[in-house]
Amino acid sequence: MKKIFTLALSLSMMFTAVACSSSTTNTATPAPTSEPTKAAVATTAPSKDPVKLRIAWWGGQARHDYTLKVIEMYEKQNPNVKIEAEYAPFDDYWKKLAPQASANQLPDIIQMDISYLTQYGGKNQLADLTPYTKNGLIDVSSISPNAISGGEVGGKLVAMNLGVNALATTVDVNTFKSLGINMPTKDWTWDDYDAVAAKAKAGGKQIGGFALHHEVFFPYYLRSVDQKMYNADGTALGYNDDKPFIEYFKRYQKWYDAGNILSLDKESQKKGVAEEDEILLNNAVTGNGWSNQFLAVANLVKDRPLELFPLPGRNGNKGLFMKPSMYFSIANSSKQKEEAAKFISFFVNDIEANKLIKGDRGVPVSSKVKDALKPLLSPNEVKIFDYVAWAEQNSSQMDPPNPVGSIEVEKLLKAASEQILYKKTSVEEAAAKFRKDANAILEKNKAK
Repeated sequence: MKKIFTLALSLSMMFTAVACSSSTTNTATPAPTSEPTKAAVATTAPSKDPVKLRIAWWGGQARHDYTLKVIEMYEKQNPNVKIEAEYAPFDDYWKKLAPQASANQLPDIIQMDISYLTQYGGKNQLADLTPYTKNGLIDVSSISPNAISGGEVGGKLVAMNLGVNALATTVDVNTFKSLGINMPTKDWTWDDYDAVAAKAKAGGKQIGGFALHHEVFFPYYLRSVDQKMYNADGTALGYNDDKPFIEYFKRYQKWYDAGNILSLDKESQKKGVAEEDEILLNNAVTGNGWSNQFLAVANLVKDRPLELFPLPGRNGNKGLFMKPSMYFSIANSSKQKEEAAKFISFFVNDIEANKLIKGDRGVPVSSKVKDALKPLLSPNEVKIFDYVAWAEQNSSQMDPPNPVGSIEVEKLLKAASEQILYKKTSVEEAAAKFRKDANAILEKNKAK
């Protein structure tokens, strides 16, 4: 989510993409390895054989700095292991990874994004981590099954979740009170949100809307009415009639026509930075996005408190899910899979390491780590941790990773929303066209 409120601070979201391109080097000789055995457990004494690992990630300079420190911590505890780091900005990262994959030369450990999980996991380029979670090399004893399942593709666990986010609504508490708007409850409805929008408009304010990120919020709405965006094998849309599409976009069109949300021309001028957030500018009373996006805006709003609530809508627990912010995967071509699994477990579970990481890759998935970090957090960081903890108990398993072709489908959805808001088509006509065009794109997956 780049429009409503973006984040490039300590709880950065998966879209963060500013980085330094330098890397560490070493001369250690790689040692042969084997597939995991029952005897290999997390408490086993470290091997003395020299091991070299390559690890790749994307992110900003702060991420690079602390990740290198975490690597140093691991190497100090495991003197036989030398880790070579490769990192780049988000776009450059994937441009570099693609030819490595084609040449069967992927790094041993790969930071993975949900948008690419099916692409790499479906081509058998990522190792199944299930054996390592079962034998203890990757300790999942303090991690919820929902957090783990987000890394599955085709029945295999091809990625280990490093942190979780959940969809949320940010509320400007003081402005709500000054306009006589009742504070939401955790089970508020879309009708409640309509009432907030009306009172906000009467007071000269707007609501955050979805900033045209319908590829995020429409699937949430579908989940809340027991439907899915895609079918199980990714060959068609997952809902069988257009009623949910029509309901969703008619409400959004009503907000737009009433001036409850920002106009398309103003929205298109935004650069996607927190400094442009409409709550910060005192133009809106709410905003919608991922929980980790809260911090940048909340830290900038110095004169009034902001709070996190779940998105509105009945059956919100069905719509809400824990989204992996990013993952670590192990290349199937790696000859050091067991050592790679040990490092991933260290990264996810070691408390001292996570005092450096401090949730940058999402709220930690380990409950032990979260408990240890909480006393070290700022008040706004605590709000995020608390909200995610609540969401973990009030959400459903996330849908499988989006199928091949989903990026094109998302472009269709955005185009449809613009056509609707500009009154170039009716909601009903847009629903039918979107279904036809999206299914044509996804139909290609039947032959694969």
